[in-house]
Formats: sequence, structure tokens, C-alpha cells
Amino acid sequence: MDSSNISNATNKNNLNPCYFYSDILMFLQYALPVIYSLLFFFGLSLNAMVLFFIKFRTKHWTPSTIYMLNLTVCDILYVFTLPFFIYNWVNNWPFGEAFCRICGFFFEANHYGSILFLATISLHRFIGICYPVHSLSWNSTRRAKLVSVGVWACVLTSQAPVLYFAGIEDYDNSSYCYEIRNLTLSGAFLVYGSVISVGMFVLPFMLVMVCYGLMVRKLLEPSWGSGEGQQGLRAAHRTKQKSVKMIIIVLVTFLLCFLPYHLVIYCRYLALHHLEEMTCKMDEALLIATQVTWLMSSGNSIMDPILYFMAGQDFRKAMKKKKQKKSENTLPECANTVLTASL
Repeated sequence: MDSSNISNATNKNNLNPCYFYSDILMFLQYALPVIYSLLFFFGLSLNAMVLFFIKFRTKHWTPSTIYMLNLTVCDILYVFTLPFFIYNWVNNWPFGEAFCRICGFFFEANHYGSILFLATISLHRFIGICYPVHSLSWNSTRRAKLVSVGVWACVLTSQAPVLYFAGIEDYDNSSYCYEIRNLTLSGAFLVYGSVISVGMFVLPFMLVMVCYGLMVRKLLEPSWGSGEGQQGLRAAHRTKQKSVKMIIIVLVTFLLCFLPYHLVIYCRYLALHHLEEMTCKMDEALLIATQVTWLMSSGNSIMDPILYFMAGQDFRKAMKKKKQKKSENTLPECANTVLTASL
């Protein structure tokens, strides 16, 4: 979470008292609220659509459905925090200390919840592709629910310290919401942030890379999917297509949305702990990088619905049935039109 007002980098307790008036920062000050407003609209709309299809159009729930539902909940709760931070960019924070900490907690919890559930979906798909026999007993809806509860417990517990670190600070007769409210906490925050980055991003990212590497090797085997007849080959082909789409979308999400953000955010952790070595040029560059990569990270709330729409069979089946019903309803009208024209 970085909700500092970018016209004045941060207050005297958090970073160097540098005043930034570069063209890039002035552009970001006006552009970012607009971009985040669009991100809020599309992120909320797409995830609400996914939630609708999962709730009302999915007849048979699978472990993938359960994981996707939890991922969608993470994204919806995440985008709900954006309007408050958008307001904090262009104005001061009027919502009080407690709400600042709660927003920071929800922001971070749902960010890392998205990462863990994407990793869980990848692991589930890996077991189904590489160990199809074992997956019959392992990948049950009951076990998926238990795994989801475990993921939420891990996320909420690990992000609980945010309620302690976050807070509001006064600067230039205004109040702003920060992820770390006082410089004296920078040492503890550096340790905490480093542990969270490794445990909640680096390890899940490595797990995803290993799973996908093994999945690709398995899918490229000539014998994979053979021996099941013509119908089995068609099913294997559909599975390959679905798996390839999921691999591409999840890897793009990790590489474009999450990786740059965590690299920059770790540099910010170090900067908070070594302020005496920071120059205003370095501070400005880090501020710009933080804002840009946070925008990229927030784009995850749009990438996840794309994962569902492109790789979800239930969605495509529902749309296909809807088109068929529409065609059946319009068929008599078309026939009447042709008959009238012939007369």
C-alpha cells in the first residue's frame, strides 16, 4: 500500500523532505486517479460478472470453481479499497486512523490472497495433468474448501501486523494514510516486509514456475492423451488448449503484475531504513517506480476474470446455450420475414 500524495513526496517522518515538481510526477498526479477509477470500474464489473456466473450458472461445482470463487472475492475486496486511496491522492485522508489501518489491511490481504489462490489453482491443475489418477482422490470439493480456509487463515494472520504499522500522518496541514506511520518502525517493517515478500510471493512464484514447467513437459509428450480413442483425443486436445491458456494468463499476471511491484517495494523497504543515504533524485525515481508498479499490480483484478472467461468451460457453455436459445427464438421471425418477402 502506497497512498502518499505525489506532489509532496511524503512527510518529514517517513521520507526525505524533497519537493517534486517534475513533469512526470505532475502527469501522474492527474493521470493516476483517472486510471485507477477506470481500473475500479472494470475490475468491479468483470469480477461481479464472474461471481454471477459462478453463483447462478454453475451447476456442478469443482475444486477449480471453489478456488476461482475465492480469487474473485479477493479481487472484489481489493478494488473496493481503491476509491479511498484515489481520494487520498488528490486530497487529504478524512476517514480517520482506524479506517486507514483497515483499508491498508484489506488492500494487502487481498493482494497476497490473489497470489496464493493463483498458486493454488496452478497446483490443482498440475496435479490433474501430471497425476490424473491421484487427482481423482486428492482434488475433491471438500478438500478444496479446506485448502481455501487454510489460505485465508494464512493471509489474514500474516497481514495482521499491517494494522500496527499503517496509520495517518499530518503534513502541510493535511493528513495522509501511509503503510508505515513513523520512521522509528522502519527497522521492524523491513524485517516484516522481507519475510512477507519471500513467503507470500517468492515461494508461490517458484511453485507456479515449477508446476508449469512440468505441465508443459507432460503436455508435449506424444503419448499424453492417446489410447482413449477418437473421443479421448478430442478431450485431450481441449484439455491442452485450456491448460495452455491458463499457463499464459497466470505467467503474464505474475511477471507483469506482481514481480515488478515486489522488486520495487523491496527497494522501498530498504530506502525507509537507509534514509540518510537517499538523495532527492533517488527518492523521486523510487516514488515514480512505486506508483507505476502499483498500477501494474492492481491490473491483476482484471487479469483474473480473463483467466475465468478464457479457461472456464462453464462460462463458454452458458454463453453457447444462450446463443442457441436466442437463435431458436429468432428463427420463426426470420422465416416469417422470408415468407413475406416471397409473397
